[in-house]
Amino acid sequence: MKKEKTVDFHIKWGWHAISRMYNAYASRFGITMAIGYVLLNVDLEEGTPATKIGPLLGMEPRSLVRMLKSLEERGLIRREVDGNDKRFVRIYLTDEGKAKREMARDGVIQFNNMIREKIPLDKLVVFFDVMKEINKMVEEENTKIKAGEPEELPLE
Repeated sequence: MKKEKTVDFHIKWGWHAISRMYNAYASRFGITMAIGYVLLNVDLEEGTPATKIGPLLGMEPRSLVRMLKSLEERGLIRREVDGNDKRFVRIYLTDEGKAKREMARDGVIQFNNMIREKIPLDKLVVFFDVMKEINKMVEEENTKIKAGEPEELPLE
């Protein structure tokens, strides 16, 4: 099968293009796309438990620890021990973190508005449905693999 005929090629190709675009946009504000994603996923009022950020972004724990340390050193976040449970650390945005978050948010909104202007709603609805189905299938396959029941992926 040629790579251009595979679903994963197009998903990865599209994501890399989007990622390059977001990184180019973010670099104008002294951040990266990854930093923007972390900032966008921190609750402005309640903060966010550090353990919840990694899964939201698909980051491994080691990468997340390095990222949070870097964000804290840059003055974009602060960490606070949870008042109810001392085992947990909550991440809060600083004023500078909130400002960078708004810049990242603006970039995401601009991109999505551009897509919505150029691609008809009916096509986007189909796209979202297909992506939900793909994600569901991938999650089911991951569950089987983790349970030790790998099987050949159906190609029908």
